[in-house]
This record gives sequence, structure tokens and C-alpha cells, in this order.
Amino acid sequence: MRKIRISSIFTQETYYEPQIIAPMKRFIYILIMMAICMQGLMAQQVITVSGIVKQAYNKRALEYVNVYVPGTHIGTITNSDGEFTIKIQGENLPVTVEFSHLGYQTRRITVNTRNLEDQEILLTPGVIALNEIIVEPIYPSRIVESAMDNVKKNYSLEAGMYQAFYREFAQKRRKYINISEAVVDVYKTPYTQEMDRDRVRVQKGRRMVSPNASDTLNVKLEGGPVIANSLDVVKTPGMLLGFDYMTYYQYDFKDFVIINDKLHYAIDFKPRVNIEDIPLYRGTLYIEQKTHAISRIEFSMDMSDRDKVTSYMLRKKPAGLRFRPTSISYLVTYRQDGERYYLNYVRAELKFNCDWKRKLFATSYTVVSEIVMTNREDAPATGNIPYRESFMKSQVLSDKVQDFYDEKFWEDYNIIEPTESLEYAVKRLKKAND
Repeated sequence: MRKIRISSIFTQETYYEPQIIAPMKRFIYILIMMAICMQGLMAQQVITVSGIVKQAYNKRALEYVNVYVPGTHIGTITNSDGEFTIKIQGENLPVTVEFSHLGYQTRRITVNTRNLEDQEILLTPGVIALNEIIVEPIYPSRIVESAMDNVKKNYSLEAGMYQAFYREFAQKRRKYINISEAVVDVYKTPYTQEMDRDRVRVQKGRRMVSPNASDTLNVKLEGGPVIANSLDVVKTPGMLLGFDYMTYYQYDFKDFVIINDKLHYAIDFKPRVNIEDIPLYRGTLYIEQKTHAISRIEFSMDMSDRDKVTSYMLRKKPAGLRFRPTSISYLVTYRQDGERYYLNYVRAELKFNCDWKRKLFATSYTVVSEIVMTNREDAPATGNIPYRESFMKSQVLSDKVQDFYDEKFWEDYNIIEPTESLEYAVKRLKKAND
């Protein structure tokens, strides 16, 4: 075999060298290009992780479990069947996905470069480990006051632009009669500012309505995705957590619980006075022991005076229709990212009965709205969402959502998985409307 000296590549003696080296160069070039293409493909690739979260000891599904990717702002939440799907851009891989829930130890799984589907995530109850015992009295009202005093310390002091998934639906008895879903942008000002500059913009959406004439009671929910801001009760405490109204409530220590591996006070509250024309609330606050940050609030409207509740919440109804609310409940959660807490999930559920004066039996209805923050970025230099693009409190999503319809609605967005019954209802309503 002829030997070729590198130093004589361009001499007459190297006549055969291009025939040997050029293919090698092409091979190396192809490998480099393949590597570059693979990197680009990985950056565009979306990895899907899906499954169900259950209790470890009895395999019961866990609802509203927080599912998120530490080090990013990507997250979602399990549905009422414990099911979840979270989508992660390939450029972020590998990552850890964390699962945290009230009273359970946080569970973590690693995601590399492939989809992880039909995962069974088992959570074990959180154990409170005490290194030393200090016996001291607990004053629930002081803890609540401290939590509100520490809002500036514990919550975001910067404006942020959130991407979120919103869903609302109405049921007549157990039958779904109206379903609306949307991907939205939520602009939130710092927690030191009022919510009058917070805004919501709908990106994409869809609606499914029952074509059955007997289902056409006009049940409409004003505001739609604006609940993300109006029910952020840490920022807008109002009659629930406002300093001027704390004397209206009785606070009682309930228990210690674990949330996201941190010890929390669970503090119950209920009305201690009666306010004319304005209903108060009852529920439970979950306050982190060390920082006194509120990470979860479960509350409902006091129904002891239903006429007062009706006049407070009902805007209008047809003549001759009798409206009677049976329950109004809320769930608001916050997720810690670094040293600060951010709004994570809001759910509102209204149950009521309606009947016409000439009818013997009333019909039960349920209206549910929920929104989960699926991503967050620092607010752009341009600032807030333009007013002309904002969704208004007086608007009804089911009336407007068709303006934002896109057949590729789901794409690569993170959403709340539909429950089995809701998924069936969507298919049935789509078929009926086709």
C-alpha cells in the first residue's frame, strides 16, 4: 500500500490522496451535519409524560396533584381521575418531573429523550419528623395575620406573563350540556400592586354545546378565565383575607400537614358575625410553618342565608324561574419557585337547583371553571396585554370562544386532562353537532 506524507498533500506524489481522503471528509461532514440536525430536531421535539397518580397504600387515584418540572416554569395538574399529561420541549431535557400533593411526600421521576406514557405514580403519606420538641401555644389568628403581613416577602415582586389552560363546563344533573376550553395568556402585576392592571387574553379555544332543546337553560358564567386574577385571594384578599375583615372570622388550628415536603399549619376559619347583604366564607388555610406563606386555600360561601347568597351572585334570570344555590366552593393553590410563590391553580364550583313555578320538581345544575398556569415568563418589555385584546369580566367565554377556534387546538400545549366522563361528553357533543 502506498504511503502518503501529509506534508506533500499538494504535490504530484499525492495524486491518489484525494480519492482516499475526500470520501472521509464527506463522511465526517455528513456526521457533523447529522449531529447538527439531531440537535435541531431535539430542540423542536416534544416529550410527553402521562399516567395516573395514586395513593401508594390503596391505589386510589389522587385529584389535583401538582405536576411540574423544577428549574423551569412548566407544570400542570391531575384531573379528578388522577390522570395527567405534561409536555416538555426537547431542549430542556433531561429533566426531573415532580409530583406534590397535600399530605404526601413529593415523588420525582427522570425524563431523558423518550416519551413516558401510562406511568403509575404512587405517593406515600408525608411523615412529620421532629428533631426536637418545643411545646408552645398556637394562635391561629396571629398566624393568618403574619401570612398577610409577609405577602411582599413570599410572593412575586415582578410582573409576569403566564400561559394557562382554562376550562368551564355546565351539567344538567349528570349530563354535560356546555363545555368551553381555551389556551390563554395571563398578565399579572407584582403582588404589591392592585389587580386593576392584570389582564387575560384568549389565544385559542373551542366550545361544545348540547343540541337538545330541553338542555338550553341559559347558564352563563361571566368572566371566564379572568377567575385567575379575581380568585387570587392572596393578592386580592377582599372579604376573605383583608385585614379589615379578619375580625369577621373565627380561626381554629386544625392540624399539621405536609405540602411539597414542607410542614404547614392547617387553619380552619368560619364566620363569627353576620354581615347584611354580603355572605362570608368558611374553609381551610394552609400556611407554611417557617415562612408563613399561604400555599393552598379551600373555601366555600356560607350558605346559612341562601336568599342573601342568591341576591349576591345571580345577575339575571327569566321571569318565573326559581333559582336556589346549594353550594359554592373554591380551591386556590400556589407553587413555590425559588424563594417566591406563584399562582398555580384555581377551581370554582357552583351547584344550584332551578325550577319553573308550574313544575313540581327542580332540576339540579353544576357549573365548574378551572385554570392551571402551565408556563411563566418574565413580563416582556412591552408590558401588559393591550386593552383591546383583553378578555373582560362582563364577557362570557362560551359566547366568544368560537372567535378563537383552531382545529389544531391541542398542539403542544399543556392542559388539564379531561376526566373519563368529560372526554366521553366531548365526543358525544361533537358527534351531535356535526
